Amino acid sequence: MNRVDYLAGVSPKSAAKHRLITLRLIGETWLLFAGLAMLANYLGPRAAESWSLLGGYGLILLGQGLLLQRIYIVAHEAAHKKIVPYHLRLNDTLGQAVLLPILVPLQIYRKIHSFHHGFNRKDHHTSALDVFVSPWPVTPFIRGVCYLLWFLGVFAGGWFLHSLASIVIFLCLPTGQAQKISPAFKNWQPCDRLIAWGQFLAGLAFHAMIAWLFGWPGWLFTLGLPLLSFAWVWSLLVYIFHYQTTIGAQVRFNVRAIEGNRFFTWLLMNFNEHATHHMYPNIPWYELPLKRQDLPRPFDKHNQDVHSIWQAIWNQLGGPNRGLCG
Repeated sequence: MNRVDYLAGVSPKSAAKHRLITLRLIGETWLLFAGLAMLANYLGPRAAESWSLLGGYGLILLGQGLLLQRIYIVAHEAAHKKIVPYHLRLNDTLGQAVLLPILVPLQIYRKIHSFHHGFNRKDHHTSALDVFVSPWPVTPFIRGVCYLLWFLGVFAGGWFLHSLASIVIFLCLPTGQAQKISPAFKNWQPCDRLIAWGQFLAGLAFHAMIAWLFGWPGWLFTLGLPLLSFAWVWSLLVYIFHYQTTIGAQVRFNVRAIEGNRFFTWLLMNFNEHATHHMYPNIPWYELPLKRQDLPRPFDKHNQDVHSIWQAIWNQLGGPNRGLCG
């Protein structure tokens, strides 16, 4: 058995509550996924018949992308070992099951995300997505290339496509080479690689099974196009909680919380309480609003300059950090 700190010594009643919340979370997420897939397979093939059907399918496709974002955050709880904290194997099985549609191995997700928590914006060279480090003098051309890469990454789904390509590369590279590219893979063991390969192949098998059961059009409207929608949504949202926040050694404070309306707090599973999550990553998602923590000064003054998710997305039009390192 593997137990994390926040459930150590809790009452049986609290543990039972956690199990019920977890079952409801996974159950409602998969039901919504199946329901949207059915609507997409009905409207998608008919979308060319009229503008109203095309608009309706567009909304369904956006809904599928948003729901896959929620699935990603469900898996985030599993990466922190909080879905089933008293049984790591079951926790990882459920976490990987929800990740199958987006082809992400939980083993790699956990490894990279652990590095993010431990070294978040430690300096300009470490875990700071909005800082482009150039080995050449930062000429107007180099700056222009950095801005182009940033806009493609954030607003054209590039960050997710880059992440997916990186997963494949890290699966194939020798461990020593992977560690040179990303320090997140320090202490990456052969058993980690085998588990990650199995998880990635399980995702490919899930996609192949959908194609076999429902044909090419069924796969396209159930997984193919929704994955592109998710790539756009994920890339828009992935760095809004850290974009141009403080950089320094106190890594758990280089973050911001964002006010959320009822829909987005449900969709993001209170992920907008990101400052609290970074300060106390063992708090389960449903307790984050109740245990909200303010950032200490001066982090609060500098980082809490964004109030809504829309403003956080919009601010990213400012481009990468202007203090590019040569």
